[in-house]
Amino acid sequence: MGELVLVRHGQTEWSRVGRHTGRTDLPLTEEGERQAGAVRPMLEDREFALVLTSPLDRAVRTAEFAGLEGAETHPDLVEWDYGAYEGITTAEIHRNTPDWNLWTDGVPPGAKGFPGEGPQQVGARADRVLDHLAPALESGDVVLVAHSHLLRVLTARRLGLPPSGGALFRLDTGSVSTLGTEHGRPVLTSWNRSW
Repeated sequence: MGELVLVRHGQTEWSRVGRHTGRTDLPLTEEGERQAGAVRPMLEDREFALVLTSPLDRAVRTAEFAGLEGAETHPDLVEWDYGAYEGITTAEIHRNTPDWNLWTDGVPPGAKGFPGEGPQQVGARADRVLDHLAPALESGDVVLVAHSHLLRVLTARRLGLPPSGGALFRLDTGSVSTLGTEHGRPVLTSWNRSW
């Protein structure tokens, strides 16, 4: 069985300042492009049976800068839909809702096009991605280029945890993480590495 490689996209202006960036399709900053390019040496000696990215530009461009060829976009790899919290920071949310926790509460609906998601909905999308890539993972390594919260939920689901378990895994922009197996069970083999 191959290894599952997770790449978080490079920095955007909103990720730089901690704004929740779900479906808003922001470009990489200059630093984000540098981060994405720095991923290339970490992956260049590997062959991948499957390369999947989120359809959002920041992930697609990260895959390009990282030298990942033949990438396919997968709609379930988009970031958590932050609904009414799209574009604002956790500190701003806590001013009005001090006990709010993304991992247990989800988000309220926002403007048209931003209905919001709860942890179980994001977990269901992560499960669909894992089901989709399973045959390729049987024959080799698979790389996913996507977003922080989605990849954290996907990691939790791969390890047999509930979606809220993603809270345990910090993930920085332009980072690479890997999930492998030990004695036939999924395990974390490296986390949040950057060049």
